Parts: sequence; C-alpha cells; structure tokens
Amino acid sequence: MKIFYYCYGSAHSSVIAAAIHVGYLPKDRIPKDEEFLKIPYFDKTDNYEIGTPFLMGKDEYGNEVYIIGMTNEREMIKKTIISFLKESGIDLNQIHMVDTLHLVNLKTKIGGLLSRRFKLVNVGRPLTIRGIQEKYFDFVNLVMKVKRRMSEN
Repeated sequence: MKIFYYCYGSAHSSVIAAAIHVGYLPKDRIPKDEEFLKIPYFDKTDNYEIGTPFLMGKDEYGNEVYIIGMTNEREMIKKTIISFLKESGIDLNQIHMVDTLHLVNLKTKIGGLLSRRFKLVNVGRPLTIRGIQEKYFDFVNLVMKVKRRMSEN
C-alpha cells in the first residue's frame, strides 16, 4: 500500500501527519519545537517542489508513506494522479490519499506564508509550530483513523 498525505505545499500539515504515521513524532504527547525541526521536509519544501511526492518512510505494516503538495488544485491534481496510475496499470486499491489541509489553523497558515513565500523563516517557522502544536491531537486522530482503515484491508 502507498499512502499519500497531501496539503498545499508539502511543508507542514502533510509532513506532520506522515511523520506521526511513520513514527518520527509521538502519538501520546505534543512534541517540543526541536522535535518538529528534526523531521525531513518540515518547513523546507520550495515552490518548485510542489507536486512532487516525497517518501517519508514505511509504517509498521510495510506501507510506503509519502507527502505531496497540491496548492489550491488538490482535487484536480488528485484526479490526475489517480488517472495516471490507473492508466499505468497500478492497482488503485493499493493507493490511499489523505487530505491534511483541513487541520491547518490560522497560525500555521500565516507562519507557512511568512516562512515559505516571504522567506521570513525566523518569524514564520515558530508560528507554524505553535499552530501545529495547538491542533496536534487532531493530526494524531487523523493518522490513527488512516491506520485503522489500512489494517482492515
């Protein structure tokens, strides 16, 4: 199975969900700032990388877990990816796509904009982390729901 967590720019919400999924982040507590900074791709994806899937790792079931940014065109890009995979003979039952953008609060949005678009990393990144910390258990709940679904298949 290949699991794709997707969001706007593959720098924040998809990274957090995938990091929880593969065990980079804990499920039972809110991580400290420095724990977020150790995650691959966290607040690092550039605009030209949007649309590129990045492998975050494998989960305990051997599923490959990816992140991908899809800007405001999430449904169109998702449809394109699925159509391409189908035409390539890939079993669509082996693909699971999870939108994470609905978990992003205003702090994370503003922090991401400051950090990624305006390159004000010293201001934006801490704000992004605060926003994610506020919603952290929503991310954990989403990942646990995905894992339950995967274990049923």
